[in-house]
Amino acid sequence: MDEATTSSYDAAGFGRAARPGLQVGVVVVDMCRAYFDASSPLNLDQPDVIDNAIALVHAARAADAPVAWTRVEYPVGGDGGAWYDKVPVLACFDAGNPLGDWLPGLVPADDEVVVTKQHASGFFGTDLADRLRAANLDTVVVCGVSTSGCVRATATDASAHGFVPFVVREAVGDRTPAVHDANLFDLNAKYADVISLAGATKLLVSNR
Repeated sequence: MDEATTSSYDAAGFGRAARPGLQVGVVVVDMCRAYFDASSPLNLDQPDVIDNAIALVHAARAADAPVAWTRVEYPVGGDGGAWYDKVPVLACFDAGNPLGDWLPGLVPADDEVVVTKQHASGFFGTDLADRLRAANLDTVVVCGVSTSGCVRATATDASAHGFVPFVVREAVGDRTPAVHDANLFDLNAKYADVISLAGATKLLVSNR
């Protein structure tokens, strides 16, 4: 981000570091084949995001921290709503399309929360907030795709629902570096703390 923008945000007091709560969990946003398969129109071609998300999930499980997962699915021939109409490529997530399948190494465990959504936020139209509260979580570490879309919406809605959100820089991705970086900058300024994978692992371990 350019110096003038950074200075303007700093002068206004944006970007204050958040204080994590007492119980931390991970939310994995839409990590599926659609974003990492060469045949998919949504392919980001960023395998490092997969590797870093796997590392984050392993760290959470090792620390006995809850992990929740979001996925997108639309009924075939049904009404997908305004977002579906606006972005026709979301047909990748029609029920039965293999592009909606989980990735090798990133598959929910039997006892982990999975919510299916039809909108960008993992919280909108789902019971994710209730299920996170049932696990006594007050802080969420977010990874997944895409930074400007479902990750951003999920992180901002986490804040709106009273959770302290952290977004892992190396474990989220978008179509271009410019879009990715701008959204991470704005998230960090207003809604969440953007942290490193190492920082996220330390946060999970400290909550054991």
